[in-house]
Amino acid sequence: VQLQASGGGLVQAGGSLRLSCVASGFTLDYGATAWFRQAPGKEREGVACVSSSDTIRYTESVKGRFTISGDGAKNTVYLQMDSLKPEDTGIYYCAKGPCIGPILNNYQEYRAKFGNWGQGTLVTVSS
Repeated sequence: VQLQASGGGLVQAGGSLRLSCVASGFTLDYGATAWFRQAPGKEREGVACVSSSDTIRYTESVKGRFTISGDGAKNTVYLQMDSLKPEDTGIYYCAKGPCIGPILNNYQEYRAKFGNWGQGTLVTVSS
């Protein structure tokens, strides 16, 4: 029972990638799913989340560039990343947890609320 992130790769600044988060053993239709990232030498941070009631939240640095969406039929949540910047580089993970702005933006304080972590996918943005 876990989530698996995929779709990462190497892209030039200004480019795009679409990440996928697939659930195995349970449905993503229940509750909320969030994307996180961890840059080299930095703490993990929340990026975006979507709830079963279609509440969506983004961290400020990705607003207008990233889009989170879900496909219930495929049990998958996507993160479309456009206008990528070198500072978007990191390992991207998805997890189950509440889709509430202050919680997403303060992951280190609320990390216990998130679970079903899987292996992440590496995104590298070159300048």
